[in-house]
Amino acid sequence: MRHAFPLARPGQTIGLLGGSFDPAHEGHVHITREAMKRFGLSHVWWLVSPGNPLKTHGPAPLEQRMARARAVMQDPRVTVTDIEARLGTRYTAQTLKALRACYPGVRFVWLMGADNLAQLHHWQDWEWIMESVPVGVLARPGDRISARMSRAARVYAQYRISGRASQILGRADAPAWCFVNVPMSAQSSSAIRAAGGWGKLEQT
Repeated sequence: MRHAFPLARPGQTIGLLGGSFDPAHEGHVHITREAMKRFGLSHVWWLVSPGNPLKTHGPAPLEQRMARARAVMQDPRVTVTDIEARLGTRYTAQTLKALRACYPGVRFVWLMGADNLAQLHHWQDWEWIMESVPVGVLARPGDRISARMSRAARVYAQYRISGRASQILGRADAPAWCFVNVPMSAQSSSAIRAAGGWGKLEQT
């Protein structure tokens, strides 16, 4: 099974963007490219999850979401992977522990939208996440204030890297996190689904 995992070399700095990608859209593409530019990343992996433990309704089939993600994100520096399904992990902390074991010498940076930072303290082993990998936070419309006032932001305030110094995040030792304001797309997967998005996508 190991051969089906993404390739990475020791010394590389790889951003990890996890989510259901149900479906992937241009907003995901935009924040991925901004993250590479702002945080000094050589590559980004999209971790298309089997399912979000915090959501009560399951996503579209994994194969369908993977195919859509690869169609939307066409950049040689970005890898779309179902590695969480292959590893058998469901929670971010589990995934990060497994990846660190599988890829010694690779520097991983966890990427998230500001909305996720606002509720990070509900995640399993969230303190371990903050203390084990650098975290890059990208502002999304309407989430900046709640994210900056979040429990995670308060607890780890002293480890915050300023937006002006965001390029050093990829080389920083955890705990380290950086919040950057970027021109954001307001497009969301939930809005696409509500508008019958998967059906429309399959017709294009």
